[in-house]
Amino acid sequence: MKEINVTGQKRTALGKKASKALRKEGLVPCNLYGEAMADGKPVALAFAVPMTELRKVVYTPHIYVINLIIDGESHTAIMKELQFHPVTDALLHVDFLEVNDQKPITIGIPVKLVGLAQGVRDGGRMNLSIRKINVTAPYQQIPEHLDIDVTALKIGKSIKVGELSFEGLELATGKDVIVCSIKMTRAAMSAAASADNA
Repeated sequence: MKEINVTGQKRTALGKKASKALRKEGLVPCNLYGEAMADGKPVALAFAVPMTELRKVVYTPHIYVINLIIDGESHTAIMKELQFHPVTDALLHVDFLEVNDQKPITIGIPVKLVGLAQGVRDGGRMNLSIRKINVTAPYQQIPEHLDIDVTALKIGKSIKVGELSFEGLELATGKDVIVCSIKMTRAAMSAAASADNA
């Protein structure tokens, strides 16, 4: 996984009014959840980050380990949850999860199809059903994307999560979830029909 630095500052005023004021200044309210617990619930460190800083990690297909620098203190984290405005699509809030070397994390990794499928060569159409697969592993072992070889995939066939395995990664997406499949196209159908009639 790529690493990136994001700088923010702690926020003392909490609540809707304070969050609104922050957003007016171009800041996004954030929480960092780590090991700290109180009454059996995780304790959040409340901070704010300029939208300009967050843009580089939110609007990208890449996944990052984020080196959060909050008031000079460094925390290694991943983005856990993003909240967007339902109408304007503006980023309203981000939850980060602190990570360490020992504790495995679960995160969605982008899927990358490798090779030209036999079914596509035969006139079929590749259909990617899911863009990410959830994996569980210590964060240093998590790759930027999961390469899936589709060379042998034929028309009408699919690849399910349960058929895949990646060294050092535990797949957390359901085994029966279809990753990609090759659909019959009209062109392939008419080609098959004319071959049968020949």
